[in-house]
Amino acid sequence: MGASGVLARILAALALVLATFNPSGYSYGHWLAHGLPHVSAAQVVVGLLLLICWVVYVTATLRSLGLFGVTLLATLIAALVWLAVQNGWLHLSGGSVLAWVAVIATGLILGVGMCWSFVRRRLSGQTDVDEVHGN
Repeated sequence: MGASGVLARILAALALVLATFNPSGYSYGHWLAHGLPHVSAAQVVVGLLLLICWVVYVTATLRSLGLFGVTLLATLIAALVWLAVQNGWLHLSGGSVLAWVAVIATGLILGVGMCWSFVRRRLSGQTDVDEVHGN
């Protein structure tokens, strides 16, 4: 997998997060909240599809990075945001800016988690193998 594969996985993860919720007002969360307490069959189907995607992404991310790796990556992103704020490149004055930062950070973490095993294999030559339980 090359750089285009890594970029595609990160963009797919960002799309999943942004489709689920984003501060623009156009997301599954807003669609669902707008009609509450009534929920349509289409909303249930889309919600279940999103849930399946979230389970796949979170499971792959935790298997690839582990809880420590996810925490370390989240801390790195937080430090980069701090650096951007401290240098005046980013202003967190509005609540939506902070929400956008959180949404993008979540997408980046999931995207990196989806491709980290491939990156690690390229860097170290080691392959990850899932545990297989025998009878």
